[in-house]
Amino acid sequence: IAEILRLNPKPGDSNQVTTKQLQIIPDFHVSNNDGVLILTLNSKNAPELRVSRSYIDMFDHYDKAATKDKKLKEAVQFVKQKLDSAKWFIDAIKQRQQTLLKTMNAIMQYQYEYLLTGDERKMRPMILKDIADKIDMDISTVSRVANSKYVQTEFGTFLLKSFFSEAIQTESGEEVSNKEVKKILEDCIGNEDKRKPLADEKLTDILKERGYNIARRTVAKYREQMNIPVARLRKEL
Repeated sequence: IAEILRLNPKPGDSNQVTTKQLQIIPDFHVSNNDGVLILTLNSKNAPELRVSRSYIDMFDHYDKAATKDKKLKEAVQFVKQKLDSAKWFIDAIKQRQQTLLKTMNAIMQYQYEYLLTGDERKMRPMILKDIADKIDMDISTVSRVANSKYVQTEFGTFLLKSFFSEAIQTESGEEVSNKEVKKILEDCIGNEDKRKPLADEKLTDILKERGYNIARRTVAKYREQMNIPVARLRKEL
C-alpha cells in the first residue's frame, strides 16, 4: 500500500507534448530600450505584400488602347478583377496585422512592469474583456489572438494567453494576479523539506499568513495547474 500511495494518479501527463518541445516562431518581439518597451511584429510572419508592377502596367496598357475588340475588353476586365482581388487581399492582411499589433500593444501596456522586469509578482490581473474594451474589439477577436500568438521577450517566449489571469483580493483589499499566488506556492514547494512536504492545508495557512485568503480547494487547483503532485507523491526518503 505504501508503494501504491507513491504512484502518480495521472501517469498519462508525462507523455503529453509540452510547448517547450515545440519549435515556436514568435509573432511579436518586445525589447527593453533603456526602460522603454519596444513592440515589433515579426517580419518573417508578416512579409510585405504588393501587386506586381507588370500586371498594373499591363492593365494600363490594355485600358488605354485606342480601340478595343471583344477579346481585349475581356482581357481588361479579367486583369482588373485580379488586381482588385490582390488589393483586397493585401488590405485584409494589413488590417489583420493592425489587429495583432493593437491587441499586443494593449497587453504590453497592461503588463508593462512585468515585461520590464520578468517578475511574476508584477503581473496585473487581466481578463479578455479588459483588452477588448481597451481596443474596442470583440472578446472573441482578442481570444483568438491570445490563444494562437506568441511573443518573444528578454525572459522567454510566451503564448499571449499566459498574460491573462483572474484577480485575487488580499486582506488589505488590493487586487493581485493569481499568478502571484502560484509563484508563492511554487517557491514554498521548491524550498520545502522533501522528507516532510507541505500539504495543501499547510500551503493554505502559509498564504493566509501572507494576506492571501484562499480556500484549500483553490490551492489544490493552482498546484494541479502547475503540474505539481500532492504532498505524499513529493515525499523523499
